[in-house]
Amino acid sequence: MRADVEWGSIPGLVRAAAERYADAEAVVDGRTRIGYAELGARVERAAAACLANGVGAGDRVGVWAPNSLDWIVAALGAVSAGAVLVPVNTRFKGVEAVDVLRRSGARLLFVTGAFLGTSYVASLRRAAGEGERAGPGPLPGLPALEQVVVLSDDAPADFRAWKDFLASGDGVGRARVRARADAVRGEDPSDIVFTSGTTGRPKGAVITHAQTLRAYGIWTDLAGLRHGDRYLIVNPFFHTFGYKAGVIACLMRGATMIPQPVFDVETVLANVAAERVSVLPGPPTLHQSLLDHASRDRHDLSALRLVVTGAAVVPLRLVERLRGELGVETVLTAYGLSEASGVVTMCRRSDDPTVVAATSGRAIPGTEVRVDAAPGEPGEVLVRGFHVMRGYYEDPAATARALTPDGWLRTGDVGVLDAAGNLRITDRIKDMFIVGGFNAYPAEIERLLGLHPDVADVAVIGVPDPRLGEVGRAYVVRRPGAVSTSDDLIAWSRREMANYKVPRTVEFVSALPRNASGKVLKGELRGRRRRPPVE
Repeated sequence: MRADVEWGSIPGLVRAAAERYADAEAVVDGRTRIGYAELGARVERAAAACLANGVGAGDRVGVWAPNSLDWIVAALGAVSAGAVLVPVNTRFKGVEAVDVLRRSGARLLFVTGAFLGTSYVASLRRAAGEGERAGPGPLPGLPALEQVVVLSDDAPADFRAWKDFLASGDGVGRARVRARADAVRGEDPSDIVFTSGTTGRPKGAVITHAQTLRAYGIWTDLAGLRHGDRYLIVNPFFHTFGYKAGVIACLMRGATMIPQPVFDVETVLANVAAERVSVLPGPPTLHQSLLDHASRDRHDLSALRLVVTGAAVVPLRLVERLRGELGVETVLTAYGLSEASGVVTMCRRSDDPTVVAATSGRAIPGTEVRVDAAPGEPGEVLVRGFHVMRGYYEDPAATARALTPDGWLRTGDVGVLDAAGNLRITDRIKDMFIVGGFNAYPAEIERLLGLHPDVADVAVIGVPDPRLGEVGRAYVVRRPGAVSTSDDLIAWSRREMANYKVPRTVEFVSALPRNASGKVLKGELRGRRRRPPVE
């Protein structure tokens, strides 16, 4: 049975998981361990508190916090109360977070106290605390926001502590909570996921309960997630890869969620060993750093059986090392974007490693994928199917630019389809640069450079050139102990790729700038080349 038909809504999924997997371990967060029945009870208590505080069906509720049990309970509680979840990027500064909260009209916000050395409460106050109070809430700059709940045991004046918020719902009967949850329909919006904003202002993709359930029912089937799996969720919950391919997928199969708030290789290794982690999705850099870490052999990683990754560049050697050195049974690549519920194509478990490394797999069931170019040539990837967003929240102009009248989503990604229907993403349209009349796609150049034995990570951008218009510049992270020079890499590139693709300059860096979703911040690299060199 299709997941959207079986459960109807995310509240329906939560209740079914609590009943079906009642005694199974649901979440491990530090020293806290709870089963599925307990998780269901906590979500209902959070939903009751939302009802007690006036949250109505369709109201937007924000969560600005790192991966944790409290995030899961707060988010699922809000959704079970009929609200629309607005996950807020934990890497956003206060002004960026306030912009998302203001544009979404969030009525309630759950926020962490501090994270990565930053007080999110203070940041929120600075960004939204100025001006004349225009609404009932504590922040003048956010007139629709009625209440801020700090996911902590205490909170400053005008805000509310998590435990006090939960206690406020104790008088709400269980029947009322379940009635509200039962009223949520599959076609209702479940969340508004704002794009990462690496290039321009983030836009909020509106996704429904039915779209989410159907898409991640397919995802769990294709990935082979199963009951008893122990899933380390390093991907941030504000992103579909963390929330939907993580929390929602685990609810569907009764897998154990082990949230990790920050990617740190030592912590990942320790968690995988101590918790017998079997599932570890994430960007290629996560798995590369795991393989290359000096203390890897001191940890028992033998339980790890499933890796799902996705990016424009996934070196074949990475797939082979995961299978050969760590004994990972299943390594899959996938492609998705927020505007299509986070998943568009996936490899299948029977695919050859070369297919897994070189492509992002084939369209998932119920989806059409085409490339706006001649067969075998790169062009913009277009997607149509059940999972394409309703539109950008209260932004009809941007929606009209993204969706064609006949339902195709313009992804802004450049790709090539092979004869078997496998999609290879070559770049973003805006990242392409032209070298003497030839289109150069950074992701393809990065994939080739990644084959060099001394290259651990690489990003390529186009820079102005008086003769050719633009040429490539590569930012390279060397492998430990590597001694290759920029001249070495350029000479190697001339042997391995067409001349117009060869970077004219190579700059070595200790790490590439990335956002919390693992995407390289190309804008920051372009900004570096405009700054004068340090003498």
